[in-house]
Amino acid sequence: MTPIHELSVHNNAQDTMQAPAIQIENLSKWYESFRALTDVNLTIAYGERIVICGPSGSGKSTLIRCINQLEVHQKGRLVVNGVTLVPGMKGLSAIRRDVGMVFQHFNLFPHLTVLDNCTLALRRVRKLDRREAEAVAHANLERVRIPEQADKYPSQLSGGQQQRVAIARALCMKPKVMLFDEPTSALDPEMINEVLDVMTLLAQDGMTMVCVTHEMGFARKVADRIVFMDQGQIVEQAPPSEFFTNPKHERAKLFLKQILH
Repeated sequence: MTPIHELSVHNNAQDTMQAPAIQIENLSKWYESFRALTDVNLTIAYGERIVICGPSGSGKSTLIRCINQLEVHQKGRLVVNGVTLVPGMKGLSAIRRDVGMVFQHFNLFPHLTVLDNCTLALRRVRKLDRREAEAVAHANLERVRIPEQADKYPSQLSGGQQQRVAIARALCMKPKVMLFDEPTSALDPEMINEVLDVMTLLAQDGMTMVCVTHEMGFARKVADRIVFMDQGQIVEQAPPSEFFTNPKHERAKLFLKQILH
């Protein structure tokens, strides 16, 4: 794939479309003496579905949170949707409009209905009127298979339903990239599949997705590429068919042995 710095010398639309959705070069992040990420390099194309996995504390969530600058990196280059992200930059909220984020713990507003949770950003950020915003919200609640829950409050929903509302809320902004940070880890086992089914549908629709998860069945089914991390570094990258049957690195082999048995 053509490096982003080479693309910068071109101006026509065709070249822009060939640019990666996300370009990460030598990215490092630390907290005092603790190195959370060390010289991470990763390129993600539009339409690609990436699953990031690895043991706890390997830097997976830190990496995905750096992509939308919930965590600020200290070193390296990070380009998202053609914009180079730097600490303290202005206009970050505008950039985040094109990067949807689904968290482990839903982060819904408890005092707002499902519909209002989904329309809030549309009205305040996209400046849509109520009627337009509600039309978009209803369409995306339909997309995640819970249109009948629009007038309920989060406390009236199961965990799986709340997570699907969170996905619908992110989809309402029509993001170019969707980030998922362990979206099923807070769910009861019987609710996990209903969320993974919705994510699978998004993948089938061609959504650019970066997902941190331990759900290896989902990874096998959906991912174009598995990115395995350990101790703040990317240790191995491979298609699912190769990663699950013939992992190259000893740390990846140990991880799969522990998680699949």
